[in-house]
Order: sequence, then structure tokens, then C-alpha cells
Amino acid sequence: MTVQTALSLIAAENAAAVRALTTDQSTGLDDAARQIRDAKQVFLLGAGRSGIALQFTAMRFMHLGLTVHVVGEVTAPAIGDGDALVVASGSGSTAGIVRAAQTAVDVGASVVAITADASSDVAKLATVTILVEAARKLDRDSTVSAQYAGGLFEQTVVTIGDALFHSLWQQSGLSADDLWPRHSNLE
Repeated sequence: MTVQTALSLIAAENAAAVRALTTDQSTGLDDAARQIRDAKQVFLLGAGRSGIALQFTAMRFMHLGLTVHVVGEVTAPAIGDGDALVVASGSGSTAGIVRAAQTAVDVGASVVAITADASSDVAKLATVTILVEAARKLDRDSTVSAQYAGGLFEQTVVTIGDALFHSLWQQSGLSADDLWPRHSNLE
């Protein structure tokens, strides 16, 4: 397979995943945006590549002016009532993510779960579940995605994060110039 063929395959799989989201998940996506917008603080958590994908989103939420924390960073405070936890887990059963979601629920925070398994433990704890039609990392038979492991899921997490940010940004009435002063100047 050439790189160009691989790019075409990945683009086609991403387009199909986004079509499924806009067809089947539009209410959940808007509910997730409301949970994030209305939260006192927003916490983001994922393991491995899913966690890296959510770090993209954390940065954009910070640019928007939200109080945002990546779980596990030394400066992340305790989650509390009125906060929101956004998690990404293809399986929805990653132990640390399920424990964090349970803690969030226990203290009165909302949970936005991005997962490929609607019946997973994290989905059951979630205030809002965004169901991604993608293979989980242990699905290796290529029936859901030809990409390795959770590639399509993780790519879709980035796209969902950018869509949540873009929607909230447009609703805010802020310009790109208003957001720019929050961009890192310690690069």
C-alpha cells in the first residue's frame, strides 16, 4: 500500500465516523458542549493516544478561556460539584478512567464520555455519552476499521474535541484576536 492509498483510506474512515456522529449523535454532542460550557472547571482524561488526543482539546478549551485541567498533571486540583470530566476510552473499561468517572459522579461533577462501547462501565457513569463508530484497540479483524488498534477512535476524539471547541467559540462571540493572548508565549 502506498502512503497516498493509506491517506485516502484514513480520510474515508474519518469521514464515515464523522457522518455517523452528525447523524446519530447530534443531541449528545450539543449536550456535551453545554456540560463543558456550564462547568466551573473542565477536566480531561484518557490513556495513551486517547489521552494525547484530549490534550489537543484541553489546549483549545484554555484558549477559549475555560478553566481546564489535564488529569494527572501535577497542577490539576480536585474535581468537585459543578465541574465536568471529559474522558475518552474506546473500550470504556480502562480501570483508571472508570475510577475517575466514578469519583466525578460521587462529588457531583458531570461526566462526558467519548467511547466506542455504549454499554461500557464509563458510558453507564456518564452524564452524556458520545458513541464513536470505530474499532477499539483490541479489535484487530479490520471489520470496523482497517487502521491499527484504536487509530480511527483516537482521530475521531481529536475531531470531536475540535468540533466542541469550535461550537463553543462561535457561541461565545469572541474573535480569534480575543483568544490569541491566551496562546503560549513561552515556546
